[in-house]
Parts: sequence; C-alpha cells; structure tokens
Amino acid sequence: MHTVPRKALLLALAASTLALAGCQSLSSPVVRFDRQVNYGDAKAVELVTNEFGSTDLQMIAEKMTGGLLETGIFQGRPTVTISTVKNKTSEYIDTTNVMNSIQTALVKSGKVRFTRSIGEMQQGVDELQRQNQSGLYKQNTTAKVGQMTAAKYQLEGELTSIVKQNNTTKNVFYKFTLKMFDVQEGTIEWADEKEIRKTSKR
Repeated sequence: MHTVPRKALLLALAASTLALAGCQSLSSPVVRFDRQVNYGDAKAVELVTNEFGSTDLQMIAEKMTGGLLETGIFQGRPTVTISTVKNKTSEYIDTTNVMNSIQTALVKSGKVRFTRSIGEMQQGVDELQRQNQSGLYKQNTTAKVGQMTAAKYQLEGELTSIVKQNNTTKNVFYKFTLKMFDVQEGTIEWADEKEIRKTSKR
C-alpha cells in the first residue's frame, strides 16, 4: 500500500482551497471591512475643522430662505433665476450647493417658480433643438422655440472670509450675502446676510 507524501498532500489541499475560493468569488463578492462606518444625523453640528462645512451651508440656506419668504415679495408665484455666486474665500467651496439648498426650499414653498439659470440654459437649448430639428417627433407634441418664460427676479450671491491666526488660535469669519434684483428695472428688491465665526485652538 502506497502512502501519499506529506508535501504532495499539502500541495493538493492548497490547490483545492484556491480553486474553491475562486469559485466563490465568481458567485458572490468578498466584502472587506477595513474601517467602521456609521450613519450620522445630516443636521448635526459639524465641527471637524473650522473650514466651511455642512452646518455652515445649512445655516446660510435656512437664513436666506426664511428671509425671502417673510418679505411677501413672492405674490403670484413670480419667476426667479440664479446668477453667479462668487466665492471670494481662500478655500475651495462649491457655492452651487448653497444655492441648490435655497432653491429647493423655495420651490417646496410653492410661492416661487425658477427658470433655468445661465449654467443650465444650454441643456434647455439642446433639448429644444433636438425636438424641433431632428425630425423624430410629431410636430404637435414638440416644445416650441420662443416660448420660455423669462425671469422677473435674479438672485446673486457672494461668500467672503477673513482669517486671523496666531500660534495657538485660528479665527475664521465668513459672510454670505444674497441679493435679489428686478431684471427689468435693475433694482435690488431684497438683500440679506449671514455671518459665521469659527475659532479653533491648537
């Protein structure tokens, strides 16, 4: 009776284990937990650093939205468009996020309608051209050129900051300013500011 050498037996077991693992990887992905991840409250105060963060965005959006709705200027659901929002801080801040939050809250209020912004206009033009020039659609179903509703008001914003620091303390002061212009008359019909100060110590 022949006995299988120990080395050959170990090699055979290793090969079968690898083959089995290969089959399992084809049928189901291997999930690796490299670090612990937990869901948090999206509205919780975020103080990881004193740079512009989610809490700052939320505070600005709430202040601007509340101020606009309290004025009573939106009688008859006027149309509004969003113009530029300038970031004059030393940080990279996606100011579009701030305006998206303000726009969403205003739309949900049912008191205002938004027209396409300058940045969104090209997509609307492309869709009109596709419907009217491709020859793919019934003429009585296409959106007609020259029928867009113009904006009565235009929102323009600006975010600035002042940073002061020494060996132990860093102080950052943010100011977000939002203005609403009457497009036809060029007058400022509403304006508001939100100031935020954040201090960190080493």
